[in-house]
Amino acid sequence: MKTTPSVIIRLILWFLLIVGGIAFSIYFDLIYFKKLFFSPVFHLISFFAGIFVLKLSFHAASVGGRELAKKGREGDIPRLETNKLVTSGIYSCTRHPMLLGLMFLPLGLALLIGSVTFIIISLFEAVIIFILMIVFDEKEAEKKFGEKYREYKKNVPVFPKKKECWKKLFFE
Repeated sequence: MKTTPSVIIRLILWFLLIVGGIAFSIYFDLIYFKKLFFSPVFHLISFFAGIFVLKLSFHAASVGGRELAKKGREGDIPRLETNKLVTSGIYSCTRHPMLLGLMFLPLGLALLIGSVTFIIISLFEAVIIFILMIVFDEKEAEKKFGEKYREYKKNVPVFPKKKECWKKLFFE
């Protein structure tokens, strides 16, 4: 896969957060939450909640991804990169729809595997993902698109403000 070092670094960080979080959490659950970890009722409830959260997460990521694939790429550029600023569609509601969706991925996985510890850790991972989004994506977009992005940033929030935007992001 031809892509930039920045994207590769972020993918590695994602992998480490997810795999490390799961491994640590299962170990911790077996020591401190053994009864709950082996509870069929808890696992049944958390499993279906996990499927629901993962469905929302992947939906939001795909809505943003499709929009970028259609409007954000021109010419021969590395995979997972853009060279055109997209400000329409879901990008008129939120600057980072894909990452907002992916913020919920650790929680969905935690619920799916039924790990109490990972459910807690996944909330911290969502904050880490948000910080990485602001640090990396915002800076790269400003560098790449300059004043156009700064103007866009003034008008479009990170998190959608309207109910219709949340609906479009997670349910349409």
